[in-house]
Amino acid sequence: MAANVETMFYVREAPWHGLGKRVEHALSSDSALQEAGLDWKVTQRSLLTDNLIEIPGFKANIRETDQQLLGIVTDRYSIVQNQEAFGFTDQLLGEGVRYETAGSLQNGKKVWLLARLPDNYMILGDRVSPYMVFSNSHDGSGSIKVAMTPIRVVCQNTLNLALNNAKRIWTTIHTGNMKSKLDEAMKTLLMAEHYMDNLGAVMDKLNRIKISDQKVMEYINLLFPMSDNATPLQEKNVNHLRSDMKLRYFDAPDLAHVDKGGYRFINAVSDFATHAAPLRETASFKENLFQRTYEGNALIDRAYEMVVASV
Repeated sequence: MAANVETMFYVREAPWHGLGKRVEHALSSDSALQEAGLDWKVTQRSLLTDNLIEIPGFKANIRETDQQLLGIVTDRYSIVQNQEAFGFTDQLLGEGVRYETAGSLQNGKKVWLLARLPDNYMILGDRVSPYMVFSNSHDGSGSIKVAMTPIRVVCQNTLNLALNNAKRIWTTIHTGNMKSKLDEAMKTLLMAEHYMDNLGAVMDKLNRIKISDQKVMEYINLLFPMSDNATPLQEKNVNHLRSDMKLRYFDAPDLAHVDKGGYRFINAVSDFATHAAPLRETASFKENLFQRTYEGNALIDRAYEMVVASV
């Protein structure tokens, strides 16, 4: 299946690629677990040689429903079941939490869920909704992550800047007492509030930074550099990216009311990072795009650094 998506659901509009089961309203955890195709458990089994001798130190993570091998892990690996992930988020966000999307990637090796936090924030007249993303892997390749991702509602752009004074991601590995670790992760809600407060202050600072049109073009050229020995095709591709970025800054309807400056530029870069089509779409493009919504986007962070450094 394209984008490595095995199963998923989405609310009203497909968030990446048009695959999955469409539902009209955000769901409770029990319904989301079923609609996303995540109502299965992982069990661990011993590894055996051809002579049926057990291999010490390692286990196989197996999906119970179809005996799918998800990964080979050490015997110190602690499973976090999909139901536990939803239960954690229910507990974190409180009764009545609703899930916007959830699903499974790479035949169950990776799973995620995304829930909208109950509060909305107004930043410079724009409504910004914070979302909580819980991602987990069953193949031993990655850690458990809980991240807060703010979305500018009018255009669905992510504003997940890497701020020095506010964290938005909690992470842990699959070893030790997972219950106590998830209890510790409950602090992420306070972390989210702290991040949103700091994000508002940062955006206000950016809004007071005025940038000339010439400087904007310099920033765009720095974001999409042209190699001295670029081929004609490479020149064409870089110029295409620059033109796209230019349109998003100067002509985007959702930025018509925003003064030219740092805040407008960051939003234009975020729009590009969130929605621009790639020059060449790979099978994992959509998956990687979603991953950057919670892990962060280097392009947005680079733009932020350039604007702040200009003051």
